[in-house]
Order: sequence, then structure tokens, then C-alpha cells
Amino acid sequence: MSKSRSTGLPEAPTTPGSSAGRIWPLLTLPAFLVGLLFLVGAGIFSGSAAPGSLGDPGAFVRWALPVAKVLHHGSMSITIAALVFAAVILPRSTNPKRPAQGRDDTDGGQPHPAFARSMNLAATCGMVWTISAAAVLVLTFWALVGKPMSLDPSYTSAMLDFILEINVGRAWAWMIAIAGITSSLALGVRSTGWVGATSAFSLVGLVPVSMIGHAAGGDDHWGAVNAIGLHLLGVALWFGGIAVLAALAPLLQALSPGRYNGSRPILAGTVLRRFSSLATVAIVLVTGSGIVSATIRVTGWEQWMSPYGLLVIAKALATILLGVLGLAHRRYVIPRLEAGKLGTLQAAWQVVGAETILMAAAMSLGTVLGSTAPPTSDAAPELPTPARLLTGYELPPEVGVFGWVTVWRFDWLWLAIAIFLAVAYISAVASLRRRGERWPSVHLVSWLVGLTVIFYVTSGAPAVYGKVLFSTHMTYHVALIGVAPLFLALGLPLTLALKALPARPDGTRGPREWMLVLLHSRFWSLATHPLFAAAFFTGSILVFYNTEVLNLDLKQHVIHELINGYLLVTGYVFAQSLIGADPGPRRAADRLRMLVLLAIVIFHAVYGYFLVGSTSLIQADWFGNMGRPWGDPALEDQHLGAAAMWGLGAVPALFLGARVVWNRDKTKEPPRTDRRPARDKAAGSQVSP
Repeated sequence: MSKSRSTGLPEAPTTPGSSAGRIWPLLTLPAFLVGLLFLVGAGIFSGSAAPGSLGDPGAFVRWALPVAKVLHHGSMSITIAALVFAAVILPRSTNPKRPAQGRDDTDGGQPHPAFARSMNLAATCGMVWTISAAAVLVLTFWALVGKPMSLDPSYTSAMLDFILEINVGRAWAWMIAIAGITSSLALGVRSTGWVGATSAFSLVGLVPVSMIGHAAGGDDHWGAVNAIGLHLLGVALWFGGIAVLAALAPLLQALSPGRYNGSRPILAGTVLRRFSSLATVAIVLVTGSGIVSATIRVTGWEQWMSPYGLLVIAKALATILLGVLGLAHRRYVIPRLEAGKLGTLQAAWQVVGAETILMAAAMSLGTVLGSTAPPTSDAAPELPTPARLLTGYELPPEVGVFGWVTVWRFDWLWLAIAIFLAVAYISAVASLRRRGERWPSVHLVSWLVGLTVIFYVTSGAPAVYGKVLFSTHMTYHVALIGVAPLFLALGLPLTLALKALPARPDGTRGPREWMLVLLHSRFWSLATHPLFAAAFFTGSILVFYNTEVLNLDLKQHVIHELINGYLLVTGYVFAQSLIGADPGPRRAADRLRMLVLLAIVIFHAVYGYFLVGSTSLIQADWFGNMGRPWGDPALEDQHLGAAAMWGLGAVPALFLGARVVWNRDKTKEPPRTDRRPARDKAAGSQVSP
């Protein structure tokens, strides 16, 4: 049997109709034609491609713009998915070894052809992503100008103003930069760590699109932005993953051991199974976020019969059909593939053939939907209130006892994160129990309480009133950095993950392997030292309330969400550095940890006293101009926030102190018998004495 010159591995037998290079063009052409057909049909039906009443940029711009957007969304999705495949699904080497302590699998083996193709695909589609983003920028400019394209130099300054001053132009300029950096990195990096970093960076490209999406201008602007961002993430992983599978199918067939030595095709089956897990999460994201976006824009039954509403229904039907088809295919295909009853190329056709074509249709419908006027008006009131001008929302009613549980404004991003973490934790506990291992219920309850705090703080009354009251804003952030992380740390998530997640023997980095990379890193060793963690904890509060960071948090939604994540991570690392129950570096001495806790309590008391005695209002142009007819004056409310900071900050610190003392007493007990021999015996393995 002949061998490949590039890999030295046996080549796949060439049989009629199963040539390794045919699946990609055979899928691309029908998907392109179907997508184009739906794009044209939906554009004509909705009227989005018709000449505007205030100006007509010409037929070329009107039709080229949606085509460029489809090309942009498709290439962005494939780029992101190809990088995710290379980072967490495919082995980097043809002779992989299990990485020791998260190190790269530099075992002398050759680069895996599937990994190489995935990275090359990411680089190529990244270039298309960059070029198509530039095309969308130019075409959007001319669509807004309302005149046919021209090379007149007088439009140069107008184009520059569009990029620098207008949100849409600024977003597409950022997109060009992000896409260019991503494609350059995909072309140049190959180490496991850098591939993972590039994969994470590519997700930043979803942010500009979500900020200007077709639901981002509604009455609940920031809720719509989060919903669109989650929707785009799901589409990128789902549609992009299907396209990457089609591109990799020939190599999975050629490298499948089952074709030559009778063993099952591990690589092909493993790749499909891993992608199936990823696709399940993506389907939930696409479906849930689509429902949220639709309800924001379509508020009445009669609006569902409008062109916008009918397009939403058509896209929803295509998405549901895709989900059902995908789940059915994977339940049927993967077991037959692993049993050797189905060839890899046949499996690829069954899994990605119809789905690719349907996904192209759904993406075309979504693109036209983004250019179609919704039935709900985006226009602001003629006489907006000060609160509306500052926050984008009307002033909430005066806060009362019942208001703390009846006033809600959902942050869909953190709601999705909380649900995902809750389901993942419960699934891990169930996995342990199926193996006969016990996981204390107190840890499960603690974890769920922490997630509930996150959900309530980001979507309940603290989030609503935190935009208009300094005291509630202070409570909001203290809860995120001090209360929620404490319960999360007591849930021992790292210990549970290392117990429940299976180790990968094929050299790839799954969630468990990436976690080990973090735990064995110098960064984690430094970050979890009590002195370093305490410095970040206190420094974060000082910087936040004494610099323009607070101003950015109030005005910039992306900054606000990033700060939420930063506060949670900082608080968790601080709690972990003191509790030390999860795996990590050697725990610091009890005396040092108690001194750090004492310093934190003193810090809260001193800073709270400083704010109570302050006569200057923090962010006066925001909290002082809210136009509230109810509640205390802004300065008195700031003093109330200082008291809340002292109370909410000191109580968790004292609780942590009690936990440190309890841990110290616990370490004085006789050490428990090592449970590994029992686990090995249960698994049927022999352990040497």
C-alpha cells in the first residue's frame, strides 16, 4: 500500500465517488447556490433591497452589501470554528503523548495533517473574513450616503468621519483589525498554547457585530446586544464546525486506523463525538438567544405577520430543522462509525451534507433580517428623560421592599453563563455518582447559591437600580467581588472538574488539560498567593471608584461586562488563596492568611469611612443628573453606599477567617487513608505495594 510523502502514513484507498478532495466542492457549490437563492428571495420579499426613499446607492450596492455580509459571517464562523477544532478537538502531532502538567506534546512526531489543514483553513478564511469586512465597511458607507459609488476625492474625508465618528463605521473598522490579526496569527502560530490563545482572541470578533446587530437598537438595547452576541457565538461554532468537518473528512478517512488494521476508527469517531458535544451547546445558544431577540423586536401577535415577523418564523423553522436533523444524524452516525459499520466519508456526508445547505439558507435569512425594518420602532421619545439619555432606560420606580424582588432587567450573557455552569456542575456530580463516588451536597448547594447571587445581581434590582443609585451600584460590585466568589470557591469546582472530566490520551487539550495548564502555570502560583490576591482585591476597588473606570463602566456596555467578569475572577482567586481547598500551589501559612484578612477588614473600614466623610460626589455628571423625584439626594446616597461597602465587604471577610480557622483545625486531624488504591481496585487494576 502506498504511503503519503507528507505524513508517511498509508493513503486512503481511492474508490469511485469517494475521492478525498471531492466532498468540499460538492458541499460548497450547493450551499452557495441555496444561500444565494434565499438571500435574493428574502431580499425581494422584505423590500430590504429596494431603493430607499431618501436616496438610492444603486443596484450594485443594494445587492452587493447583503452578499458581502453573508460572506463575512460565513468566513468568520469557519475561522473561529477551525481554530476551536485545532485548540480542543484535533491532535497536534501524529505521535501524540499525554502532556505532562499541561506541557505541549513535543514528542518528535510530525504535525498532524488534520491539525495542519484546520489551521490553514483558519488562515485562509481569516483572509476572506478581513477582505469581506472591508467590503462591508465601504458598501455600508455608500448605502448610508444614498448615492452611487464614486471615486471622487471629496468623499475621502466623509469616509474617515464615518469610520471615526459613527458607531457602525467604527464597528466595522474594528472588525477589519480583529480579522486581520486573527488570520495573521492563524498563519504563523502552531504551538498548542498560542493556538488556544488565537482561538480565544478570534471570539472578540463577535463583539462589534453584536453591537450593531438588527436587535441592538431596541428598547432593551443592552439585553439585545447580549442576545445577539450569544446567537453569533452559537452560529459560529455550529455552522463553522459543520464546514470544518466537511474540510477535514478526507483526512479523517485517510488517517483512520480502522481502514488498515481492523481496529475502530478512533480519530474520526472521536472528532465527531467531541463536535457533537460542542454542537449541542451551540444549538441551545442559537435557539435561546433567537427567542430572546425575537421577543424584543416583535411585541404583538399582529407583528408576526409583518415581513420581519415572517422572516423570523422562517429562520426559526430552519434552525429547528437543523437541530433535529443534527441530533438525529449524530445519534445514528457516531455509533455506526465507531462500530466500523460506516465509512468516514459516508459519515461526513450524512452529518454535514444536508446541514451545510440548510445552514447556508438560515444564514442568508439572518442577513436579510438584519437589513429589514422591525415592526417595533427604535426611535427615542421626543422628550427623553435624563435617565433615558444617560442609561438608555426609563427611570425605574422608587425602590421599596417588594421592589428588590419584583424589578428585573435580564442580562442574558450572565444568565447563560450561570445556567451553563450550573448544568456543567450538576452533570459532573451525576457522573461521579454513576461511578460510585460521593460528592458532598454542601459543595453543590454552595455552588448553586453563588450562581444564584450572580444571576440576581446582574439581572435583578441591583442591576436596575445600580444604574441610577451609587449605593446600589456599590452593593452590586461588592456582591460580585466578595459574596458570589466566596460561595463559588466553597463549591470546589476545580476539584470536581479534575475528578469528573476524562483525561485525553491522544495529545489533545480538552477542558481538563487546559485546566491543568492553568493550575501548573506560574501565573496561577502568583495569583493565588494571599498577598498578591489581596493587592488585586483592594486595588480593584480603589482604581474602580477613583479613576475613569467607573465612568466607562456606566457608559460602555462591553467594558461593563468585562468588569463584571474581572470582579468575579478577582474575588474567586482571593477566596481560593485563603480557603485553599481546590488544587493549586502550596497553601500559605495560616498566620499570613489571617493577617491578610485583617488587612482587608481594615481596608473596608477605612475606605468606607473616607467615603462617608467625603463632600464630593463621585461621577457627579451621572448620579447627580439622573433627575430622580424620589430617594435621598445623590451625596447622601453615596454615604449610604459607603456603609453598604463596609458591611457587605467585612462579613465575607470574617466568614473567610472562620473558614481558615476551621481548615487549620482540620489539618490537625490524622490524615485520611489514600483512596486511590480503592479506586484502582474498583477499576480492576493491580496496584503494587
